[in-house]
Amino acid sequence: MAGKVRVGVIGATGMVGQNYVRLLSNHPWFELTYVAASPRSAGKRYMEAVAGRWVLDEEVPAAVADLTVGDAGDVDAARRQCDLVFSAVEMDKEAVRELEERYAAQGLAVVSNNSAHRWTEDVPVLIPEVNPHHTEIIPFQRQNRGWDRGLIVVKPNCSLQSYLPPVYALLRAGYEVESMVVVTMQAVSGAGYPGPASIDMIDNIIPYIPGEEEKSEQEPRKILGFIQNGRIVPDHSIHISAHCNRVPALDGHLACVSLKFRSRKPALDEIVRIWRTFRAEPQELGLPFAPQPVLIYRDEPDRPQTRRDRDAGRGMAITIGRLRECPVLDVRFVALSHNTVRGAAGGAILSAELLKAKGYI
Repeated sequence: MAGKVRVGVIGATGMVGQNYVRLLSNHPWFELTYVAASPRSAGKRYMEAVAGRWVLDEEVPAAVADLTVGDAGDVDAARRQCDLVFSAVEMDKEAVRELEERYAAQGLAVVSNNSAHRWTEDVPVLIPEVNPHHTEIIPFQRQNRGWDRGLIVVKPNCSLQSYLPPVYALLRAGYEVESMVVVTMQAVSGAGYPGPASIDMIDNIIPYIPGEEEKSEQEPRKILGFIQNGRIVPDHSIHISAHCNRVPALDGHLACVSLKFRSRKPALDEIVRIWRTFRAEPQELGLPFAPQPVLIYRDEPDRPQTRRDRDAGRGMAITIGRLRECPVLDVRFVALSHNTVRGAAGGAILSAELLKAKGYI
């Protein structure tokens, strides 16, 4: 590949932004050339802007430490210094939507961690192993807005990253899912920094995360949907019920899932075989952040465990276990993913790699 793509991170001082900075260090395809944040951080060296706020175990990458932080609202500055931006800004939804569209209108590819465009009909919500074909909406998106090279792609909510790829693997194998009940146990880092107060989380579980159950029930429909007349039409064939809980784990979202099949029910050993042999376009293309394998099935009766399994595949793999018969529906299992890697910055970087491999960047 001739030369690296120049990339920027807007919202670079927050928790998700810091993960972008960490994960982009020494990336074989992308070079981080620009960081931006709120006006109060603009003009500072990145090292100064995150002083006392750097929450990761690794040190700030040396190549980024001396970059001057720009103002996330200054689109022209970003346009001069990069071709692709990862959006992790913390603003209200309408302001994020407007800002990301301004970036794309200036010819920049925008890969967003935010929810502002998840229900925009011509914006794909990508899990690269599940719906890579949704990138085919981008020419319509550009035509609708008069953009030349710009585009917007978003990643889905982190709560569904653990269970939707395993379910999709069964769908791809020809087994129709009629209904799904999901109970998530979500780490505190999913709430961003500083997260819930310690007095709320120690010796406690909070059985409510605002907006999370709605996202977990609705976003899979768009991801599993199809393109028609220049828009993505959601698939409503699967009935989904979600219960989302905040638990005292630092990282890692774990889901307990029960499935009912519409007609043909696969045997348990067939399900395990499907999961263990599952490969998708990112793996076939050899994308740098594509885990090999993407789905890991563990036979131990007490796995996956959040602390032990969240870093599988450099935090990009999904670990599954406890597959068994369900006395109410058909089958049940447990699945785990790393919410700030696969579910946030790492998943967005994989989406950007897919866009690059397909020629959209």
